[in-house]
Amino acid sequence: MIYFGATSILQAQEKKSFAVVGLSHGHSPWFFEWGKTADMSLAAVYEPNLDLVEHFQQRYELLDSVFYTDLQEMLEQTKPDGILVFGAVKHHLEAVEAAAPLGIHVMVEKPLAANLADAQKMAALAEKHHIQLLVNYETSWYASTSAALRRFEEEEGMGQIRKMVFHHGHEGPMEIGVGKEFLDWLTDPVLNGGGALMDFGCYGANIMTSLMHGERPQSVTAITRTYKPEVYPKVEDEATIIVDYPAAQGIIQASWNWPYGRKDMEIYAQYGYMITEDAIHYRLRQHKAPEQEAIAEEVREGLIPNPFEYFRLVISNEYTQESFSPYTLENNLMVMEILEAAKRSAKLGQKVYLDKEP
Repeated sequence: MIYFGATSILQAQEKKSFAVVGLSHGHSPWFFEWGKTADMSLAAVYEPNLDLVEHFQQRYELLDSVFYTDLQEMLEQTKPDGILVFGAVKHHLEAVEAAAPLGIHVMVEKPLAANLADAQKMAALAEKHHIQLLVNYETSWYASTSAALRRFEEEEGMGQIRKMVFHHGHEGPMEIGVGKEFLDWLTDPVLNGGGALMDFGCYGANIMTSLMHGERPQSVTAITRTYKPEVYPKVEDEATIIVDYPAAQGIIQASWNWPYGRKDMEIYAQYGYMITEDAIHYRLRQHKAPEQEAIAEEVREGLIPNPFEYFRLVISNEYTQESFSPYTLENNLMVMEILEAAKRSAKLGQKVYLDKEP
């Protein structure tokens, strides 16, 4: 799960230094605007795009000495405790290759990697050099996600999960006006690993893997389309992925064609269902009782709403992640298997069966 009890909260706060690796991701301002706390210091920023460096320097009043255009030099000179990676997904592997041998922990933006082979290399490096490798999803710090994971953790009267439906995406990165430096790699099949399938398919696969406690799917079937080839000529802007388990089914609807941005899900079990509407609101029905509307509260759920604080707690050994919880490497390796199978299924036009063994 992504919550913890009062005993963990009461442990000593250990300050950690973080370096930011890449600024091109649209989520990179999060650390500067609301993520950095008194328990964190900014060691340095790596970014080879000098125009982007100038923009961030002026926007956040950062000194020249903070910025580096050589990743290895930055890591060796500043020796941060952890790095926060906000560049092209394909470059996640390079970041881990540079940081892991130095014993520096890593948090990357979702998804873990651009392809399964890169993800497996990253996992091997993390294991060899004994570092933490986490993946940050916005939905990991949604109170409604935490409430759903807790609700179905031990079935709690809901029974066996039978169907999970995930709606993730927005009108499209071009349509919502993401920065050019972000759009350039987000719509590149190599640098991002795909289009909407990778960008938003990973959310459903991640939460689904937590809900299923890491159970391995039997098969994956995917259909992808490009409805706006004039806008996205290189990648798909629509993906539907069916993930089949022995006793349950997951349906991931990842799209750059929604009429509005959304990150919500439906979970149906033997004796009830839960439907999240946004970060805090959800609807619940159980044992034929009337449907109830509820608001998930961070305090009540024990949620860690700041992903960088979560990272700090993990690398400080103040918090131990639960098996297959959303940030974990084991969860995200499964996510990459699902996404890789989805890409293969869409290309072949047929169901892809996952081997019984990884």
